[in-house]
Amino acid sequence: MFLDQLVRTLVAETDSDRDASAKISGSSGGDSLALSEIGVSATAHGKALLDLGYTVDQVVHDYGDVCQAITDLAFERDAPFTVDQFRTLNRCLDNAIADAVAEFSFQRDLQISVHQIAGEKQRLGFLVHELRNSLGTATLAFRALDLGNMTVRGATGAVLSRSLEALSLLIGGALVEVRGELPHERETFSVASFITEAAIAGRFSADSLGRLFEVCDVDPLLAINANRELLHAALANLLQNAFKFTHANSAVTLNAHAFGEFVLIDIEDHCGGLPAHGVQDMFVPFKHSGNANAGLGLGLSIARQSVEADLGTLSVRDVPGTGCIFTISLPRHSLA
Repeated sequence: MFLDQLVRTLVAETDSDRDASAKISGSSGGDSLALSEIGVSATAHGKALLDLGYTVDQVVHDYGDVCQAITDLAFERDAPFTVDQFRTLNRCLDNAIADAVAEFSFQRDLQISVHQIAGEKQRLGFLVHELRNSLGTATLAFRALDLGNMTVRGATGAVLSRSLEALSLLIGGALVEVRGELPHERETFSVASFITEAAIAGRFSADSLGRLFEVCDVDPLLAINANRELLHAALANLLQNAFKFTHANSAVTLNAHAFGEFVLIDIEDHCGGLPAHGVQDMFVPFKHSGNANAGLGLGLSIARQSVEADLGTLSVRDVPGTGCIFTISLPRHSLA
């Protein structure tokens, strides 16, 4: 297409038809207000090369190859350029390169902007989701203390305290991220005490939704090395997901046990099993399951990211007709 436009430009200039020449290939320096034929095709070419994964350097080299091919062929055919013809060739190449690179850069910047907006949307969604969870648990704990006229020094008060601490950490973490820092402190702690804390908070959610909640005994010597708050948030998301989707009058079971060199934390529900391709889509953020109670689909995605940040894994096993078993796997440590 470029060669055809170049030929027609040379013919127009041979006929001294400058208007036709400018319409085909543009004036020297190009025209930002009205693209020539070469400008239109070069713009499409620049976008196409971006879509194919080329770099801006390769866009320029693409036209450089055309120039080299023309020069080589002229030499082989013993058909030297006149000065005016060489100027016309350079003008056509300059305008084509300028328009192709301009469109390539515009489309690339647009793609980057779209990806950045999507990333910011996802991070904001994660933060709001976690803030809502911690605030919800704190609210339930406060109501229990108020209705039961209980002291804040007991187990319910501890849940309230931990939820408020989680809110503070989430807000503080968001401020730290704005400053460009990403702290991630790990500690070694008892799995049994961790499960006990999670179970106390989980019972508030289970009771509010009218679900049964069973917690198995845990070996007191088992330990893991992780960011306790992140892992607590991950487990809370998994439990809330289980309470939300498990059938009425059926139980959600929480269990932690050793398996070789790992500690497995299992959350088993009775949701009836997953639909086709449910396992693949389970941890995709903003992926709705079609259920009216599905929300934004952030909880499981957040849980997986939190677990993987502690060098662990989060998986799900579908039990058709019964439910799901979510499993957190982390390297095993010992308190002994």
